[in-house]
Amino acid sequence: MSRRSPGPLFPLAGGLLLLAIAGPTVALLLAVPPGAALAAFASEGAREALRVSLIASSCATLVASLLGIPAGYWLAHRSPAWRAAALFVLALPLAFPPVASGIILLHVAGTRSPVGGWLAAHGFPLVDSLAGVALAEFFVAGSFVAIAACAAFGALDPLPEQAARTLGASEWRVFARIALPAAAGNVLAGVAFAWLRAIGEYGATSILAYHPTSMPVAVYVALSARGVAPALALCYGFVVLAALVLVLQWVLRKRVV
Repeated sequence: MSRRSPGPLFPLAGGLLLLAIAGPTVALLLAVPPGAALAAFASEGAREALRVSLIASSCATLVASLLGIPAGYWLAHRSPAWRAAALFVLALPLAFPPVASGIILLHVAGTRSPVGGWLAAHGFPLVDSLAGVALAEFFVAGSFVAIAACAAFGALDPLPEQAARTLGASEWRVFARIALPAAAGNVLAGVAFAWLRAIGEYGATSILAYHPTSMPVAVYVALSARGVAPALALCYGFVVLAALVLVLQWVLRKRVV
């Protein structure tokens, strides 16, 4: 039996959506030669901003993974009511305006707050520091890992885990030897997306830790000081980075590696 044509409305909607989403990115790639993007990243300021972003986002993602993967496994085995409540709380920072997230963090970790003041007095300030950049990125992106891990573990067939427990395996052994390898593709895809979200964070970072300059802040500074063209050259790097991470996500989900 031949498939019925969906009619012109559906492909038209899909085409307009793709045009609206992909059009600006294609315009950027056409406007900025690859050589200009490489030249922009060759400057000392851009290299230092890239270094800050790579270190801070990697630290934020590492902490999010160390906490979020076991937490996601735990949530996947809780009752639906408890799981829904926990996921609601975890999703809240994802819905906050980024600037609001920065103001919240400044209230909690600023030098006038009890926690931030104590840390600053003991030589570990969070405002305008690399640790502050990492904290801001963790707050806005860390939940992605736990949410993705919860979904990945929840989608697994429970029979192998139940059989292992029946045979006397500890919960840690069930997690490490059965659940984590089976869910690794989707979990790692969530980790990759969290890292991409962290390295691109501007709003919360600019409030809590404008210095040292991260890449998103460097893009804003370039726009303010030198105009659109230099900022576009730096944006080119984010497009390439996003494309690479999305390809990596696809590979992990398809279990090509």
